[in-house]
Amino acid sequence: MIFGLVFFVFLAIPAISDASAHSLFNSAEEFIGGFRVQIATLPEFPQIGEKSQILIRVTDSDYEEVDRFMMGMRFTYHGDQIQAITPQSVEGSHWETDFIFEESGNHIVYVDLYDMKGQGEILTYTFNIGTQSPFGYIFFIAITIGATMFAIVIGYIYLPKRFQKFKP
Repeated sequence: MIFGLVFFVFLAIPAISDASAHSLFNSAEEFIGGFRVQIATLPEFPQIGEKSQILIRVTDSDYEEVDRFMMGMRFTYHGDQIQAITPQSVEGSHWETDFIFEESGNHIVYVDLYDMKGQGEILTYTFNIGTQSPFGYIFFIAITIGATMFAIVIGYIYLPKRFQKFKP
């Protein structure tokens, strides 16, 4: 029994070494034209009317961060452009900006990279960013309370039967 447990632990070590951190809910990445763009929001669930950060990271196809890039962004909601960030040069591979979401729901963000290969072409990356109204917390709390109540009911039904087996 102990030998089998030790053997299982040693077999599981390679699987554990490949574990990675949980990515943010509103994060994504896309490869186009030999470049990878990653986007994320802070907080994870942007709130309506509150400042959120949009985080951008650009790497090449070998996951090496680029030294400099030129980019612009367009924010759309229900097919209408609500805001745009004019193209600007960014030193390094990371860029962040503050943004205030005014409507609850799914926003489409277009990230345009300009002249990445020196040929004057524009690479456009498309991302979805979901926002949440303050009532979203009620949903999460209701799910948590429901799961807790389910666990209590299951425990109340099955635990007494398990303890009865051990009585002399």
